[in-house]
Amino acid sequence: MKSRRTFIKKTTLAAAAISMPSFYAFKNKLENNMPKISLAQWSLNRAFFSKELNPVQFANLAKNDYGISAIEYVNQFYIDTATDEKFWNEMTTRASDVGVQSLIMMVDEEEKLGDLDDVKRKKAVEDHYKWVNAAKILGCHSIRVNAFGEGGLEELKTSLTDGLGQLTEYAAKEKINVIIENHGLHTSNANFIVDVIKGVGNPFLGTLPDFGNWCLNAEWGSIQPSKNCGEIYPPEEGLKKFLPYAKGVSAKSYTFDANGNETVIEYPKLLKLVKDSEFDGHIGIEFEGENMSEPQGIKATKALIERVLSSLD
Repeated sequence: MKSRRTFIKKTTLAAAAISMPSFYAFKNKLENNMPKISLAQWSLNRAFFSKELNPVQFANLAKNDYGISAIEYVNQFYIDTATDEKFWNEMTTRASDVGVQSLIMMVDEEEKLGDLDDVKRKKAVEDHYKWVNAAKILGCHSIRVNAFGEGGLEELKTSLTDGLGQLTEYAAKEKINVIIENHGLHTSNANFIVDVIKGVGNPFLGTLPDFGNWCLNAEWGSIQPSKNCGEIYPPEEGLKKFLPYAKGVSAKSYTFDANGNETVIEYPKLLKLVKDSEFDGHIGIEFEGENMSEPQGIKATKALIERVLSSLD
């Protein structure tokens, strides 16, 4: 690294620059160290499903209500406009107008990519194409899919490797990643999913590790106490194994104590793993609590992420 003295000698512009207030250097350092936080649309799912909020306004809500400039969509709120390119172009404009970046399209309610039947599996793959296309128009980097299927683990591994491989090959042509979230059952078994990813062998296939979805005996994987999960994959171990393939991180949250700490998930340990890894993408807020309002949960999660990461510096 060049010394300050050497740098000053290189150019008179630099000499002038060092006479300016050090505020600017401090400001740049502060901004560079700020965590990149995004908002998952599922955090407001109750309000969207009840039509209290309009999903078309998601980007505006993220920016103006929560000060968040990156978002992750949930396809369930856009089923009727899935193939409407005009609609997605309008959504792109809405996000751009408020300075919000679109990151991920989370895909649920499609058929199983690991179906043991070849014909059904191929159809499931093709049914995901519309979400790849929507993600591309929006400027997203990824679609998040569910790696579900039926059967024993070995035959399921074979079918998922094929189904995810086909979908990833299509998405890669559009420069869109396909990412797997731990969502319960075998998808929360990090060893199993990593084996599938290695079997596909395509760099456009990765993970979206979720802090909370580590339940091995229930679909969708919630570990909040009200769900009574009987078998939990160790979150720290799962996160460690998923992070090398991560295109995003989902900061799930359920409930908070009076000091603003999450009471189910060990945020300091998990965020330290993220910070110490090579991951440099966004950490997505995904509030899923039952004992506080969605706006309160989003704000509490954002404050916790910022506070914990700041303490790790």
